[in-house]
Amino acid sequence: MKDLSIVIPLYNEEESVDALCEEVRAAADRLNLDYEALLVDDGSTDRTPEKLRQVCGRDPRFRALRFRRNYGQTAALQAGFDQARGKVVITLDGDLQNDPADFGLLLRTLDEGYDVVCGWRRDRQDSLSRRVPSVAANWLIGALTGIRLHDNGCTLKAYRAGVVKRARLYAEMHRFMAPMMSLSGSRCKEVVVNHRARRFGRSKYGFSRIWKVALDLLAVRMLLGFTTRPAKWFAVMAVPFFFAMMLALAASVYVHFGVAADEKYPLVFPAVTILCAFAFAHLTIVGVFSELVVRMGDFKETEAALASGDHLP
Repeated sequence: MKDLSIVIPLYNEEESVDALCEEVRAAADRLNLDYEALLVDDGSTDRTPEKLRQVCGRDPRFRALRFRRNYGQTAALQAGFDQARGKVVITLDGDLQNDPADFGLLLRTLDEGYDVVCGWRRDRQDSLSRRVPSVAANWLIGALTGIRLHDNGCTLKAYRAGVVKRARLYAEMHRFMAPMMSLSGSRCKEVVVNHRARRFGRSKYGFSRIWKVALDLLAVRMLLGFTTRPAKWFAVMAVPFFFAMMLALAASVYVHFGVAADEKYPLVFPAVTILCAFAFAHLTIVGVFSELVVRMGDFKETEAALASGDHLP
């Protein structure tokens, strides 16, 4: 078990690797903690893997993971979280724009009793083509989750291991980690961090990312809502069947005792009534049992957290 794990995803950053690792080593050494650095190569096609082997050969505190192909930043972060052995996990980009000197600020803020500390690049040193999509994405994430942060896209964050180890990420979900954890009860704080202009290469992001973010965000919002309150979702699906049942029942009564009291009439309205009643009852029962399953899972998770001490700052 380490005091700190530093997870760094990289993709075609051969020019940045040496300077990045030197800065990370210098900043981590000043903390006087037992740390490790996990360098996750996301299927780079340049000399990044070779550079990482050299770094890990010089310092055993640096470990490298390599994907066979490019899976994206979210998958790289998830791999780092799975391999991390630290009580605290810090993440940052591998392009030298995040400043490792902010490690101390993140850890001090985490010690104030928070579970997640997010960096805010208030003076962002990026082009307009990157800042505009970021502003739009941050507004959209805040609008749909209710958790408003200035900079969801900043990779420079610190997490308690007990929180981040329970995360399961896919697609572009690394952008929603703080809102998701806040909705799950984690205590989050945002702090202003230093941001620097890109020195090597070019950005892998642009306007096209906003559509992926929007689609992933909608999926995450639905998943979060369903897993926390499944009965509400089943109730939403059951209500139309209830009204359809009442309308069909009223039509059956009207036809039977009204216009066709002395005549034979088709059984379509009674059949629709029975089918809608069955669908309404089925969805209601499934919703109730789903709510019970979720509540039992929450109870067991609370017991586990109390037993392990994850509830303590």
